[in-house]
Parts: sequence; C-alpha cells; structure tokens
Amino acid sequence: MLKGQDRKRAAIFLLVAALIVFLDQISKSWVRANSPQIELLPGFLDLVSVPPNYGAAFGLLANQTSLLIGITIASLIIIPLLLRYLSPASILSIVSIGLILGGAIGNLIDRLRLGYVTDFIDIHLGDLYHWYTFNLADAAIVIGIFTFIFSLYRAGLFSKVYEHERRSKD
Repeated sequence: MLKGQDRKRAAIFLLVAALIVFLDQISKSWVRANSPQIELLPGFLDLVSVPPNYGAAFGLLANQTSLLIGITIASLIIIPLLLRYLSPASILSIVSIGLILGGAIGNLIDRLRLGYVTDFIDIHLGDLYHWYTFNLADAAIVIGIFTFIFSLYRAGLFSKVYEHERRSKD
C-alpha cells in the first residue's frame, strides 16, 4: 500500500504518462486522417505526412517490429522498477520517467495496432538540413531521458560516483 507522499508521486507519474499517451495517439490519428503538409515555423518546423516508420529512432532496426515490441515491453517493466527504487525521487525525476513511459507506450500502441509508427514532426534548417521526422512519443522519450539525467545531476549522483571512484583508487 502506498503512503501519502508515495501516492502523490505515483499519481504525478501516471498522470504524465497518461497525458503523453493521449496526446500522442490523438496527434497520430489526426495525421493519419488528414495527411498534413503544414509549415508551422517557416524554414524550421513543419507537420508532414511521411511513409510509415517500421523501425525505431533514426530508422534503426527497420522491419524488426517484434524485436522493438520486446524491447519496449522490457522497458515497461524496468521503468516502474526504476521509479520504485529511486528513493527519494524528486518531482523532476518522476515527471521525466513519466515522459519516458508515456512515449514508450504511445509507440508500442502503434506497433501493436498498426505494425508501424506514425511520424509527422519535421525539424529542419531551410533546405540545408533535415532532422529525422518524429512524433510526440519520440519527443517525450528524448525530453524524459535528458531531464532524468539532469535530475540525477542535481541530486549529486554523478559527484557521488566520482568521489567513490576517486577513493577506490587511493
């Protein structure tokens, strides 16, 4: 049974994850129905309709849907364990883990339901450079990873590891 503070943290974690899944699925559904080609910030950000993504980020593991589903399910087991054993976890780390979980679930739903992931966010520098097209789930995962690392830094974890390593060598 969760205690007061743990219940609050679990609620924040689940709310963030659920919000990401909802926004991700709604946006992907809209893109599939409307095939947009919308310039949001000229020369920098567009909403576009692109062919289905049968791989992971950056086109890795293309046509390896079963493997990607397995990796995602494993992460869905590891992420809550990470949250449970991160004690005391900051609100920032809880939100970041919620972002990662929500993004993972959003892309998992696509892979299970459709066999592919719908990408539609195109960031570019005019015609000079285009980043890989991605979706809200991908963005949530990346933002979640960076904010989680930052939360560990703020908690002093990296300096503790450094001090431990330094003492071990002496």
